[in-house]
Amino acid sequence: MISDAVLGRLEALESEFRTCEAQLADPAVVADQTRYVEMSKRYRQLAQVVETLQAWRDARDDVAAARELLGDASGDDDAALRDEVTVGSETIERLEEELRALLLPPDPFDGRNVIVEIRGAEGGEEANLFARDLFEMYRALAGRHGWSFETLSSSPSDLGGFSEVVLRIAGDGVWPRLKFEAGPHRVQRVPVTESQGRIHTSSATVVVLPEADEVEVQIDPNDLQIDVFRSSGPGGQSVNTTDSAVRITHLPTGLVVSMQDEKSQLQNRARAMQVLRSRLLQLEEDRQATETAGAKRSQIGGGGRSEKIRTYNVKENRVTDHRIGLTIHSLDRVLAGELDPVSDALLADERARRLSEST
Repeated sequence: MISDAVLGRLEALESEFRTCEAQLADPAVVADQTRYVEMSKRYRQLAQVVETLQAWRDARDDVAAARELLGDASGDDDAALRDEVTVGSETIERLEEELRALLLPPDPFDGRNVIVEIRGAEGGEEANLFARDLFEMYRALAGRHGWSFETLSSSPSDLGGFSEVVLRIAGDGVWPRLKFEAGPHRVQRVPVTESQGRIHTSSATVVVLPEADEVEVQIDPNDLQIDVFRSSGPGGQSVNTTDSAVRITHLPTGLVVSMQDEKSQLQNRARAMQVLRSRLLQLEEDRQATETAGAKRSQIGGGGRSEKIRTYNVKENRVTDHRIGLTIHSLDRVLAGELDPVSDALLADERARRLSEST
């Protein structure tokens, strides 16, 4: 049951939506691109509230009408109306939960694009091959959602894996789904290098950073140490005859970002700064979270096999997300980018926890 206070807040948002809708048709607002973009974003946020609120009102009216007709109904009509009341009441309950969730403070990074860093951890070359599998999984996921996918930097390993790879994924709804990917991932399978057919356990770590822009994170050039060097491939062999690779060290924090995939030193420097800004934004967010809500657990942990957010068991075609105790036997489809059943469950769990904490 929605309280009068909650309904009042929802109606205030509905009124704001109508105002926003009118202003978006104002030529003065359209001419001011910054204001227009901000208002369009707010309009989209409010649209979900208004649509859900209207669906709740419709369901409530339908149930009320069915209950009123029950007084004069009999036989099949009585049974049909009772079914309508039952189904409608369940719909109302579901929509009320959605409305309460929509009133929760939004994630400050919703709407952001992301920088994803994947690294092979424990397991030697098998860990690097698993890092490539995760890379391909996220690329397939991006394709399914229509997101753009760009490799910013990569360090290939000898057998075709990645000791490290850095990605940028952009599009609608990227952060809410990919933020759950941060942490140690564990794989159990027979490595290509195993001659006895024994199952090994290896791991890779994933870091997910909200993308920051230059205005949001300003960096003093005096705080940077910039080194240039020649790009290298697997085994350390040189792949470039010029010093185009760039290593940027942020002296106050000790953060180091290296880029070498582009042939231009300027391009590598721009990409390194892009990643550095995102890391600094996350560092500040972690600091604030530590001050307000206790120490925030590191995304990657130690990368050890015993530390994991998710296990991929190839023999059993199984994926288990240990944070919510979810197990599904469709590893092949998950690795092919069908990750939504897992992220949907994680989103539902997050919403339930936040609703519980708000009551």
